[in-house]
Amino acid sequence: MQTILGANDAIGTELAKALKNYTKEIRLVSRNPKKVNDSYTLLSADLTNREEVFKAIKGSEIVYLTIGFEYKLSVWQKQWPALMQNVIDACIENNSKLVFFDNVYMIGGDNVKHITEESPFSPTSKKGEIRAALDKMILGAIKVRKLQAIIARAADFYGAVKDVSVLMELVHKNLAADKKAQWFFNAKVKHSFTYTPDAGLATAMLGNTPAAYNQIWNLPTDRNSLTGEEWIQLFAKEMGKSDNYQLFPAFLVKLVGFFVPFLKEIYEMRYQYDREYFFDSSKFEKYFNFKPTSYQQGVKEILSDYTHR
Repeated sequence: MQTILGANDAIGTELAKALKNYTKEIRLVSRNPKKVNDSYTLLSADLTNREEVFKAIKGSEIVYLTIGFEYKLSVWQKQWPALMQNVIDACIENNSKLVFFDNVYMIGGDNVKHITEESPFSPTSKKGEIRAALDKMILGAIKVRKLQAIIARAADFYGAVKDVSVLMELVHKNLAADKKAQWFFNAKVKHSFTYTPDAGLATAMLGNTPAAYNQIWNLPTDRNSLTGEEWIQLFAKEMGKSDNYQLFPAFLVKLVGFFVPFLKEIYEMRYQYDREYFFDSSKFEKYFNFKPTSYQQGVKEILSDYTHR
């Protein structure tokens, strides 16, 4: 049995599609899990409850943790460390392998200019400190408690997702509504984004590759990074819209953040958008002989998907 904790999330859904290539026994766990395939098992669970985490993981060979909590510091501080401890404990008790779908918030400052698996933990935000602590919990359990685990990291993602993607919210959603696209902090610097279908497929590949365990992996991401302006131009061209945009500089994000909770949360992450941000997935690409989807192809596929909905 392979189990996805957070199966309704953007990555959980793509992962569920990809796992059918490896096993027929797949358990999807969330508060209200939805079928991806008729043969999958659905389990409704509150993953903030330790007993329900153990119930969800029982009998699993591999556990994928892809859940996304509300993008709010107070929620992360309360929910993430407790969940990670419970998942690690349950995996060890059930002799289950763990694959943690992670971001790169634990890497801060100028280290985001070239992010590899060897980049040092250097959080410059409260959310980054939480993510660093989670990774250290896993790495510690690998060393001391013999947990078999993978930390699979992605850059910000884009795809047929809502709410969780800055690119889709600020650019695609506004252009689709005949509004100006928007961008944060600095639209003249390049920023990597990971395509969700690539991320889901790659996470399934890692989980089912025994030699991949007890390592950190950057998930496949097109290395031909685009600036904020170039992202806007790409979407605008494909959608037949104007590429005019509205920029939210740091002072404005901070000011409006007093009234808009999301902007208050994003302000401390400004180091990801006010300088070059390059996510290097060459380790994965070389090991698996994998070519990430180009940004141009990814945008075409996204728009086609939305058109046919």
